[in-house]
Amino acid sequence: MDKTLPDLAAAVAGIPDGATVMIGGFGGSGAPIELIHALIDRFLATGHPRGLTVVNNNAGNGHVGLAALIEAGMMAKLICSFPRSADPVVFTQMYLAGRLELELVPQGTLAERIRAGGAGIPAFYTPTSYGTDLAIGKPVEVFDGRPYVQERWLKADFALIKAHLGDPLGNLTYRMAARNFNPLMCMAAAVTIVQVSRIVAAGEIDPEAVITPGIFVQGVVETPNPAQEEDLNRAGAVYPEVAA
Repeated sequence: MDKTLPDLAAAVAGIPDGATVMIGGFGGSGAPIELIHALIDRFLATGHPRGLTVVNNNAGNGHVGLAALIEAGMMAKLICSFPRSADPVVFTQMYLAGRLELELVPQGTLAERIRAGGAGIPAFYTPTSYGTDLAIGKPVEVFDGRPYVQERWLKADFALIKAHLGDPLGNLTYRMAARNFNPLMCMAAAVTIVQVSRIVAAGEIDPEAVITPGIFVQGVVETPNPAQEEDLNRAGAVYPEVAA
């Protein structure tokens, strides 16, 4: 089955209003900037999708990528670990204005909730957050004399992912730290769409080098020379560009 997609617009065309969308990346590392911007383009052209719940490690920086998605008003809720990073101006404004709901999750718990979603584990226990506001309302059990908080899995309708190499079957490799949340999110989403720097022929990726097997991927779009969030922010970029 050939999972290659013709362009970025086609890659994001099926995401509906109200969808839960996981977006890979740790800050700018491994963030699928082009897929995010394609989703914004679709919203500006059609008014859809809106009311999204987005799962990401952070809340974006500047006015590009995830921050631009928030700024466009497409997002109803953000589930993340670090809403306050280098330049979270957009998140801060939207949250304080009551236009964005936030679910704060400790970073390791976030990763494990996503992993659990992909592994079919509906709940697990962790000592993290016990005794804090984040544990309010959650079941607590004692194991070996220590209290643990129950956390539920995280699953998504769609995942937008950035990888390095991909093949037509959806097998993926990642470049260095860009691996981060991306492989976990591929497993936890019903539909995973991936931008890759290069699509190679089936069989060209050494099976032992495959990080995400194609069974977890539904679409791959080639995106050579992908943008890096930090470079865009240093250049003062804004997406979409404001006409002079």
